[in-house]
Amino acid sequence: MSGGTDVCGPAEVIVREEGPGDAESVRAVVEAAFPTPAEARLVDLLRARRKTTVSLVAEADGRIVGLVLFSPVTIETPGGVVAAGLGLAPVAVHPARQRKGIGRRLIEQGIAACRGMKQPFVVVLGDPSYYQRFGFRPARLWGIANEYQAEDEFMVVELRPGSVPEGGGLAKYTAEFAEALG
Repeated sequence: MSGGTDVCGPAEVIVREEGPGDAESVRAVVEAAFPTPAEARLVDLLRARRKTTVSLVAEADGRIVGLVLFSPVTIETPGGVVAAGLGLAPVAVHPARQRKGIGRRLIEQGIAACRGMKQPFVVVLGDPSYYQRFGFRPARLWGIANEYQAEDEFMVVELRPGSVPEGGGLAKYTAEFAEALG
C-alpha cells in the first residue's frame, strides 16, 4: 500500500498507515470505543504476531482518533478448497469523534488498500445497515457460514468478482480472535 494520506473535512482528519509508535494511542482509542478491553487485546495480539495485513489510523490535531484493521481469513468449502481473504475487525473511532465520517473514511480507504494489494474478498461481522454501504452483502448468499453463528450480520464483499468459493463453506478467523474475544 502506498504511504499516502487523506485529509477529510474541516477537522483535518488524516488517514494513514499505522506506525510503530502508534500502539499505545491505538489501544486507548479501541478501549474507549468498545465496552470491554477484548477488542484492544485482539489488536495487540494481531500486531504482535504479525497478522495485520492492513492497519490504518485516523489522526486529528496530531492525535489518533480511529483505527481500521484487516487480518487473514480463510473460507473452507465442503470439498476441501481453502480460499484466503481478509476480515475487517475491528473498526474503532473515539466516542468524541464518532458520527463525523471518520469510520466511513477508514473503511473506504482500508478496502481500497486491500483492493490495491489484490486481495480477493473481505468479510465483516457487523451491522448490515452500516456495512452494506461499502458493498458488503450477507455471506449466506454465497452459502458462507462463520464460527460465531451470526446470520445477516456476517457479510462479504468481493474485491475480485468470483473470488468467494462457490458451494458455500465456513469462514475462519485467525486464532487470535478466539483468544482475545473468547
